[in-house]
Amino acid sequence: MTRFRIGDRGRPPEHWGSALGFVLAASGSAVGLGNLWGFAYRASQGGGAAFVLLYLLIVLLVCLPVLVAEMVLGRSTGHAPLLAPVTAGGRRWAPLGWLYMAAATGILSYYAVLMGWTGRTLLHALADGLPGDMAAAQTFFASISSGGDAVLGHLLSLALTGVVVAAGIRGGIERLSRWGMPLLFLMLLGLLLWASTLPETAAGYRTFLLRWDAAKLLDPATIRNAFTQAFFSIGTGIGAILAYAAYLERRSPIPREAASVVAMDTAVGLMAGCVTFPVVASFGLGDVVSGSTVGTLFIALPTGLASLGLSGRLVAVVFFALAYIAAITSAVSLLEVPTSSLMDRLGWSRRRTTWLLVLLIAVLGLPSALDVGVLERMDAVFGGVVLISGGLGLALLLGWGAPARFLQDLRQSGSSDALVRPLLWALRWLSPPAITVGLVVSVLDLARSWSG
Repeated sequence: MTRFRIGDRGRPPEHWGSALGFVLAASGSAVGLGNLWGFAYRASQGGGAAFVLLYLLIVLLVCLPVLVAEMVLGRSTGHAPLLAPVTAGGRRWAPLGWLYMAAATGILSYYAVLMGWTGRTLLHALADGLPGDMAAAQTFFASISSGGDAVLGHLLSLALTGVVVAAGIRGGIERLSRWGMPLLFLMLLGLLLWASTLPETAAGYRTFLLRWDAAKLLDPATIRNAFTQAFFSIGTGIGAILAYAAYLERRSPIPREAASVVAMDTAVGLMAGCVTFPVVASFGLGDVVSGSTVGTLFIALPTGLASLGLSGRLVAVVFFALAYIAAITSAVSLLEVPTSSLMDRLGWSRRRTTWLLVLLIAVLGLPSALDVGVLERMDAVFGGVVLISGGLGLALLLGWGAPARFLQDLRQSGSSDALVRPLLWALRWLSPPAITVGLVVSVLDLARSWSG
């Protein structure tokens, strides 16, 4: 099969309508349920401020250089995630392309299930209100997280994601991001202001966000959670940003755009935490948050907000609406990875490729839709170990396998050596060792938790 750049074989090349469109879409890829669903419980388990500090260090020192490298790989090769590593480094890098395919497909197979839960909770808050107490919330969550409701939500979420991806870069993905991301930030800002008025806001910040436990900095579970949160949230190692960057113009300032994506993603995570923690403290829901990966979003928040009556119901509607927007912008980027890769490799049309993949991923996600335990294991493997492995492979490829490509692309787009050289140094000497430590700790801690 002859390799080709995206847009060859008689198909008009796709590209972003503007630099802002790319930044919003890339930020939409990064901002997802990982910010809203994962940040609160991981921070509470990781000692609050200790987790936040580790998370920020990993984001700035490890993920940012790798994110720049991922954008460079996509733009400089013009290929989708499956073929881009081979184009840059030769056939020995082919497994990295398949790793991207596996990561994106595996994550989307259970991520669509989470989208279904989110959409179902939003509809219930709109039509029927919120559960009156913790027992009612747990009963409701049990009803939407297994059986026919979970499968239906999974399928509908995948179908909606397919509609956006099938519409193309400008007509689907960029259009969604242009209205979805500003709306998300606006709603989140409104919730942040509302949360600041709760009676235990200060206690919530102190207990969860500002509580300092230095021992947690060396705790394997905290390290694993910080790496998982950073990589899953920003999306480094999935190939989604790589796929988006293949449609970038040559003169786009990649380091600045990467910094914008990281800043937006981190801001959403911290803002979401500043909404969640006051609710948890004000309504005495700490045990639910720290003890369950799903308890924060689908049990604790609805239970706490129910006590506020109509205003609480309104807040719940806004919160789960923004959560669904965050979810679909991320799901779209996950589906774009295998879609663009098969278009690139086989020359299929976007519409045909999208819907065949939707069908495949719908089947792959059925076990997660029927069993929460399977979903949590899929998240630990694909959203943790596989994802971090993809980030390590990318750092090695452009840091050591093809550093000239990294330097040349950034220089040609106008970046100075004063910026490019430190980025390459970090990509070579900082990111690989740090990611390797995070990967080893993650695998060992995961094996320990599963064997125990």
